[in-house]
Amino acid sequence: MAGIVLAACALLVAAAESYPSRPIRIVDAFPPGGPSDIVARTINQKLSEALGQPVVVDNRGGAAGVLGCDLVAKSAPDGYTLLIGPSGALTIQPTLNAKLPFDPQRDFVTITQLTSGPQVIAVHPSVPAKTVRELIELARARPGQLNYASGGGGTANHIAVEAMKLAAGIDIVHVPYKGTGPALAGVLTGEAQMIIASLLATLPHAKSGRLRALAVTTSKRSAALPDVSTAAESGLPKFETSSWHGMLAPAKTPRAIVTKLHAEFVRVMLRPDVKERLNAQGLDVVASTPDEFAAHIRAETIKYARVIREIGLKAE
Repeated sequence: MAGIVLAACALLVAAAESYPSRPIRIVDAFPPGGPSDIVARTINQKLSEALGQPVVVDNRGGAAGVLGCDLVAKSAPDGYTLLIGPSGALTIQPTLNAKLPFDPQRDFVTITQLTSGPQVIAVHPSVPAKTVRELIELARARPGQLNYASGGGGTANHIAVEAMKLAAGIDIVHVPYKGTGPALAGVLTGEAQMIIASLLATLPHAKSGRLRALAVTTSKRSAALPDVSTAAESGLPKFETSSWHGMLAPAKTPRAIVTKLHAEFVRVMLRPDVKERLNAQGLDVVASTPDEFAAHIRAETIKYARVIREIGLKAE
């Protein structure tokens, strides 16, 4: 028996030493065009150059990120299938989804948190509200007549608007889409009037005038939208949310492979050209250790569980 264990360990060590020897797939649990897709495609080519193998982005949207996460959770733990972590599926769904087919803290190993950034309260230009205060007044005057888009039930932008509704005492109707990209498209076409989504996703539309940014949801204004106030400045003093992206692998991925991936991801994220590009889109580069990222996921899960209880959403 001891000989079998030693032989297996030797194979793992050999695999780690030769890693990578074939293409690596980064699974994005949402359709193309969303925030995680943008981050993944910002770094995949540079990561490919660093590792000497193609690094491809595979969009597997569905069920508010659950399908893509489950695919990676059940993939071989060999470092060739990674997940660009959707915060909602990893930290919100464990509270909301009683039938979640994976355990975010048991079925994955963390590599690094890549980025963090604010969300934006934004509306279609036809909405007669120039500030958050005016939006709240409009919603109170027209209860149940305004719609807001989200990337699906249980996503971060869904919970953010529900928290805002509770804080402001307003009634706005939820219109779920299959990802933030499609949700933004719904607001851009006027199917829905409002969204709270990452600055990364909303910034180009806010700059072009196709969306009106009313506030950012962090405690400080964003350098990418310096003239847009914070939610606290706009009459929601305790309303604060953020979005983030991180890289994970299936549980039991050899430590040597995780260590190598962490080093290369951090090296790519800290490149001046990558930092400059992400900063210009409203994202801060984090590049944390695996343990720091795991602690962040645990803290976010506890935070969202508290918010979900306050809002009164029920597990399905």
